[in-house]
Amino acid sequence: MFCSSFFTFDRHLRIHDFVKSYKPQNDEVGSLRILLLGPIGAGKSSFINSVESVVKGRICGRSLTDAASAGSSYTKKYKTYQINKGSQSHCSFVFSDTMGLETGTGGVHVEDIKLALKGHVEEGYQFNPDRQLTEGDDSYNSFPSLSDKVHVLVYVVSANSINIMPDDMFNKMRDVRLAASEMEIPQLAILTRVDEACSGVQEDIHKMYKSRHLKERQLGISENCIFLVKNYTSEIETNDKMNAHILCALRQMIHFGEDFVNNQ
Repeated sequence: MFCSSFFTFDRHLRIHDFVKSYKPQNDEVGSLRILLLGPIGAGKSSFINSVESVVKGRICGRSLTDAASAGSSYTKKYKTYQINKGSQSHCSFVFSDTMGLETGTGGVHVEDIKLALKGHVEEGYQFNPDRQLTEGDDSYNSFPSLSDKVHVLVYVVSANSINIMPDDMFNKMRDVRLAASEMEIPQLAILTRVDEACSGVQEDIHKMYKSRHLKERQLGISENCIFLVKNYTSEIETNDKMNAHILCALRQMIHFGEDFVNNQ
């Protein structure tokens, strides 16, 4: 089942403290690497900003977004974001952001995502929908370390558009999902914009897990690996209700990633 929507204040603080204090047990890994993948405009960059907002307790916007770029991906390069937790220190997990998936031949090349999973894609690589990265290219990492590899794959999909997503988009996601499964990389999914997909959630964010309309949406992964969140996009202050659902998803990413690196 989905993550419980009931969060006491004490439980919220415990998860928040866990996220800020977490460190991988495997000495080969300085930070867990969480790769975000999804259609253009699904909210990958906004989720990164939302996580940092929760950790710091104020609205953050370091990962640039563009509400006017709905027809094409605003993210063009492979970029890794550390989450600043204050006092010039960072959390021990990072997010790798990618160019968005598009229908047809546009968007990020699926083969580039598979290479990123294996750690072959260098930081700052400029995605090219017409040509995949190949060995010998300047941005190809021939000898990736465990830290370079992806430890958790997270699909980010807008809840209000998943039912009208074209078949070829689902096929691209399935292609990546099968490749990640072969590498035994744990996978989760985040449904964003839940308030737009269900009118009841607009009134109370905690109603999202009671919505049959949202629960019926399928992504091809286990139901207990699908999390519903509302990103911070228009708010000017953080609030405990939104924080709780973001923390719930983030905690599971960390748990899954920790299990993965400890098995390597």
